[in-house]
Amino acid sequence: MSLTFHWFLPTNGGDGRHVVGGGHGVAAGGSGRPADVAYLTQVARAAEDNGFTAALTPTGAWCEDAWLSTAMLSQTTERLKFLVAFRPGVVSPFLAAQMAGTFQNMSGGRLLLNVVTGGESHEQRMYGDFLDKDARYRRCDEFLTIVRRLWAGETVDFRGEHLSVDAATLSQIPDPVPDIYFGGSSPAAGIVAAKHADVYLTWGEPPAAVAEKIAWIRGLAAEQGRTVRFGIRMHTITRDTAEEAWAEAARLLAGISPETIAKVQAGLRLSESEGQKRMLDLHDGTTTDLEIYPNVWAGVGLVRGGAGTALVGSHEQVADRIAEYAALGIEEFVLSAYPHLEGAYWFGEGVLPILAERGLWKDERPRRRSSPTVPFAAVGRAVR
Repeated sequence: MSLTFHWFLPTNGGDGRHVVGGGHGVAAGGSGRPADVAYLTQVARAAEDNGFTAALTPTGAWCEDAWLSTAMLSQTTERLKFLVAFRPGVVSPFLAAQMAGTFQNMSGGRLLLNVVTGGESHEQRMYGDFLDKDARYRRCDEFLTIVRRLWAGETVDFRGEHLSVDAATLSQIPDPVPDIYFGGSSPAAGIVAAKHADVYLTWGEPPAAVAEKIAWIRGLAAEQGRTVRFGIRMHTITRDTAEEAWAEAARLLAGISPETIAKVQAGLRLSESEGQKRMLDLHDGTTTDLEIYPNVWAGVGLVRGGAGTALVGSHEQVADRIAEYAALGIEEFVLSAYPHLEGAYWFGEGVLPILAERGLWKDERPRRRSSPTVPFAAVGRAVR
């Protein structure tokens, strides 16, 4: 088995040496590096050079638009795929299918899609979407049904509760059809994931909780006659030694004021997302007992919505935890760090070689030319 690793593009307010907060209705925190094409290109190329398959780009009012950002970055990179997050309620199914086909065909097959129904009604209303949460999932089901049929080359007539199309025929068939990534912890989310997802994504929880989610989705998918792959979204703080890694976690925590934590937690407590509620329950808004499982740290979630846990430890320890999640059935890891540029190298140069030695990851990068030996450094050569 070869695991797949993806990185993250910090279009949510930029990047920096401290945790950049925001998400799920909370405004993005301050950053030291802008979310511009120049810097995001550095991050994307670092991910590409370190063996990551794709880079996730988030969606929402707190982010730059994922479609436009990644379309630009596809022209400044060579091989990296883009896991574009988007919301079905913001774009029509035909237009989304067409956009995906255009992106896939013009980028040379470098598109993956992360479908996000939207967990916060007040944010959805900013986009003109006034459905409640359960209705959003029903609409998402209709949306993906239409899109899948269009990608299959069908002429689609569809009448649903929320969406309808007449004689819809798509000219821009994506080649290949992009995999659909989908997450969600509510019963409504599970139904949609089982019917449509290629990869079910969960945020990082202790292994026992992750195992329960995997069993839940596997059971629902089996009822649909389908199988689903599984992925996990986490941050990373990996260093040469455990002491260095935990010192970095302590530095990040020291950069977060109690006032900021209280303000962000109050906002996140209003979230309608079941997954967000599970993240909050891991730390309950306090800075004590943040290591919720060996090498799993919940400190990021104190000020950041969504994925709030990090793998912390030496490269060997982080590899051990990845192997533990893989044994449960996790095949894909969507990772990030602060800052994302340096973090891609810490993980790519520190952890991936260990996983390769264990047979858990295969390096698919083109072989690089090795640097020639410095002539005057040859052993035994006299210096005159």
